[in-house]
Amino acid sequence: MANVQAFSEKVVENLEKVIVGKKQSVELIVIGLLCQGHVLIEDVPGVGKTILARSLARSLDCTFNRIQFTPDMLPSDVTGVSIYNQQNNAFEFRPGPIVGQIILADEINRATPKTQAALLEAMEERQVTVDGETRPLPRPFMVLATQNPIEYEGTFPLPEAQLDRFLLRLRLGYPAAADEIRILGQQQIEHPLATLKPVVTVDEILQAVEEVKRVFVSDAIKRYIVDLTTRTRQSSDVYLGASPRGSLALARASQAKAALLGRDHVLPDDVQALAVSVLAHRIIVSSAARLRDLSSSRIVQEVIHATPAPGGDFLADSKK
Repeated sequence: MANVQAFSEKVVENLEKVIVGKKQSVELIVIGLLCQGHVLIEDVPGVGKTILARSLARSLDCTFNRIQFTPDMLPSDVTGVSIYNQQNNAFEFRPGPIVGQIILADEINRATPKTQAALLEAMEERQVTVDGETRPLPRPFMVLATQNPIEYEGTFPLPEAQLDRFLLRLRLGYPAAADEIRILGQQQIEHPLATLKPVVTVDEILQAVEEVKRVFVSDAIKRYIVDLTTRTRQSSDVYLGASPRGSLALARASQAKAALLGRDHVLPDDVQALAVSVLAHRIIVSSAARLRDLSSSRIVQEVIHATPAPGGDFLADSKK
């Protein structure tokens, strides 16, 4: 997994030229890239959500499209539309901004549910269907969505079906004082994003994605992942627990985490480090738990503490 580790270090180092003091969040973005999963960046305005997404696009030699979601957007504004060409006497497909490799869905919760639904097929099947014709999306394909959890006026909550299609949800948070001073110095003359250059090619991305799939996951780790997701369904504080898609997402993300650290097998530590980011947004907290101000992230943390972690040789099964 040395190639994947070197690949990840290049991307992380390049992103940290712009995103200061948020290495954990930057690594989560890279994990999402290695899994070819989508990432929801949820935080207050001004902490760098959009800049993080744009920095990733600049670091990769990929096409980049930005969709600024508004309440008056239509599904065709996202997927594209067929227009009649009088010269050819035929309809021509004009692709929408979703047809690209790295897609920034900015303020995604400002779009109506009808428009948000236009993303479902693209995010899961990696294709768009317009006028009865299905067109595959390019590889790699990754949606980076941002939303503000504080402002509710003029927004629409993301449906559970769409939240479940995001591999990870992350929050940047405010920078430390020393990091904020460094940010002021970096941007005094010019924004570092302006000089950011690609550090990896499309072929390198696809090769790293395939190598991550070969990271070994023992039966004990698989049982541990299923135990975690099962306990979210059984908790009295949860109205709806994590789906099997959540188990698959946690397994894939754990493989990427192990590869990022240079290992060819998954450890319980990898699963625990990612469980909140992968599972919390897939959980619907019960009304009684909300009254106690209990968040989905806290519930997942309690599940991790309550679930015994496996021990032993996690490479034993692969040597048989």
